[in-house]
Amino acid sequence: MHLTPAMQDFILHWGEMGAKWGVNRSVAQIHALLHIAPEPLDAEEISETLGLARSNVSTGLKELQGWKLVKASRALGERRDVFTSVQDMFDLARVVIEGRREREFAPTIAALRDVAEAAEGDATPDHVKARMKETLQTMQMFDDWYRDVSTLPRGIQLLAMKLGAKIARFLPKG
Repeated sequence: MHLTPAMQDFILHWGEMGAKWGVNRSVAQIHALLHIAPEPLDAEEISETLGLARSNVSTGLKELQGWKLVKASRALGERRDVFTSVQDMFDLARVVIEGRREREFAPTIAALRDVAEAAEGDATPDHVKARMKETLQTMQMFDDWYRDVSTLPRGIQLLAMKLGAKIARFLPKG
């Protein structure tokens, strides 16, 4: 696949963005390439296009499949898998948010519950217990909000996002 300078810049930026979010740069670049590719690509094409080692591409594709950002398929009679990315940006954002929630946010809430409970039975000072409880309540509130909104139909979610931006203009700042 031939990359124009703009396509290269997109892939490089996606890699930088991924690195800032804790994703390996080459994994993010593989995802970026698949995101903009008009057709599915096999691992060899990805390797050649990005100048990455084939083993690095295989590892990256497995990670992206684990995140549910990339799917593998194979045409009848073909020996090689080809890969595609979630193309719809709304779906992509949903998959990323849900993945991060499952891997990071939900376990943190569970850990906060455990330490708050443990703090009730030890010598943890009251002001520390109060801070733990406030942290847990706030994180739980965000998680409850997310879970409620995520069950709404996509059209309603989009409407709420647009409405939220308009409402914010009328609310007092600070």
